[in-house]
Amino acid sequence: MLTIDGVTVRLGGRAILERASATVPVGARVGLIGRNGAGKSTLMKALIGEIEPDDGEISKPARARIGYIAQEAPSGSTTPEQVVLASATERAALLAELETCTDMDRMGDVHERLLAIDAYSAPARAAKILNGLGFDEEMQQRPVDSFSGGWKMRIALGALLFSEPDILLLDEPSNHLDLEATLWLENFLKSYPATLVVISHERDLLNKVVDHILHLQGGQLTLYPGGYDAFEKQRAERAAQLASAKASQDAQRARLQDYVARNSARASTAKQAQSRAKMLAKMQPIAALMEDPTLSFDFPDPAEMKSPMITLEHAAVGYGKAPPILKRLNFRIEADDRIALLGRNGNGKTTLARLLASQLEPAEGAVNAPGKLKVGYFTQYQVEELAGEETPLDLMNRAMEGQSQGAVRAQLGRFGFSGSRAQQRVEKLSGGERARLALALITRDAPHLLILDEPTNHLDVDAREALVQALNAYTGAVILISHDRHMVELTADRLVLVDGGTAREYAGSMDDYIDFILGRKPKGEAIKSAGAGGKPGGPKTMAEARYAQSQLEKAEKTLARAAAEVERLDAQILTASSGGQGGAKLQDLLTARAKAADALAGAEEAWLAAGAALEAMTAG
Repeated sequence: MLTIDGVTVRLGGRAILERASATVPVGARVGLIGRNGAGKSTLMKALIGEIEPDDGEISKPARARIGYIAQEAPSGSTTPEQVVLASATERAALLAELETCTDMDRMGDVHERLLAIDAYSAPARAAKILNGLGFDEEMQQRPVDSFSGGWKMRIALGALLFSEPDILLLDEPSNHLDLEATLWLENFLKSYPATLVVISHERDLLNKVVDHILHLQGGQLTLYPGGYDAFEKQRAERAAQLASAKASQDAQRARLQDYVARNSARASTAKQAQSRAKMLAKMQPIAALMEDPTLSFDFPDPAEMKSPMITLEHAAVGYGKAPPILKRLNFRIEADDRIALLGRNGNGKTTLARLLASQLEPAEGAVNAPGKLKVGYFTQYQVEELAGEETPLDLMNRAMEGQSQGAVRAQLGRFGFSGSRAQQRVEKLSGGERARLALALITRDAPHLLILDEPTNHLDVDAREALVQALNAYTGAVILISHDRHMVELTADRLVLVDGGTAREYAGSMDDYIDFILGRKPKGEAIKSAGAGGKPGGPKTMAEARYAQSQLEKAEKTLARAAAEVERLDAQILTASSGGQGGAKLQDLLTARAKAADALAGAEEAWLAAGAALEAMTAG
């Protein structure tokens, strides 16, 4: 049992954890969640002893082995396979002893122990873990120093998983993984045989892997049974209870204050008024759960653009004089497309994104796009390269040179940088805030196409949900590269698989793709030879029918999203009105609801039209 008892940790004079307590049962799988900056990583460091609590204590089972990825990635000329195998320290020590041992009895004992810990199957198990994390057979034998920092962190993760500690601590393990490796990791952790505590903002992982949620907020810990969806339901119920209790207390406070004001000066009632004044002084205010008003994503809608927006015809792309990375690219992008690029890291997803963003020229074939097309391209490099000494206002002023301060402030406000927050130095911003700032910068001129390469790496669960809602409200086209399956499923209407030196439409669902990744379905079952509107692999009528079917499916998803948005706003309006919240907030919700209702009506019309088009295409 892992026990956190009244732990307080102060950093820089500020209490990160304050009398935090929780008990993690043996064998539990716990998702540690909280807003960015809440102190999750600080708690992890306290659990491994890297930080000494200012007060309270953390107790662990005697002789329990705790596993945690070190800050420094592995390096040197050793191979990934050797690094992973070396993490099994007892096996390594026993094998080293055998090399010099001359005592036959001791050699027998060593061999017996090696058999007991299944040491001889270790290379096969290490290879399986590394393969799951994206290392093929050749990569497993390369020197560690030949890999980038992200791949080195994968090696460190593989070593940690292979060592099978009694308490496995993981801090955002999917940040350096692609979708395929994330799916493998999720499947691996489902059957992990010991206690697991994982910091994650991946909703699917938190629903499928963990059986408890440990929520860190305001320096306090609360343990909830179940996965993330169960936690959200319990948190919503708690918020409603707190709101009701706060409203009741506010009414009582108002009555007491009124009595004291009216009766303090009268001799006959002064004693009673004094008594009520004491009651007021002792009344502890109930704090309702507040939403972060700065958690904001609002993409400006672009000017209308006719379809197709971009057409690729027999295109190939690569770098310099090296052979092209991708060839035989034949598909088109519609003005309202929502496309997710699938495929392992290294297969060319980012290369394709850069081609579509006009950062790379085609080595062969053609990429056709109107000259007035505006593209907003987001990458993690933009987040990392933001100048630390400047402010959001400085950066946006330079990006929107010649425009009014009102326009500059309005664009920053769309992403939560209003008032004084626009003048904070970038170095003081959290990773999530920097990601929002980067998105604000790339969308300043209302692009027709958003290309987002791993936009969620620095975002917590609530921020990811806000981003999903903003993308679904955005009227332009979106191309998404993400390891967050929840985001892909809620925003993408088309799936394109980048694999085998080309990119092709994937006709199956995300569930089909997951089955393929986990070896439950052959890849070829759901891959088409060309995307909608591209160079078809069969007769024209078949391609047109496929296109009509894809348009109907897209319209169905858009309709479902629009209906869900109206339902969400209706619930917020009900909460706001029943809680007595009037004024600007309620008016904003009503305005948003009217806009969402218009979008729903439009989505219904598009769905009916798409259905009629498909029926006409397939009739007779």
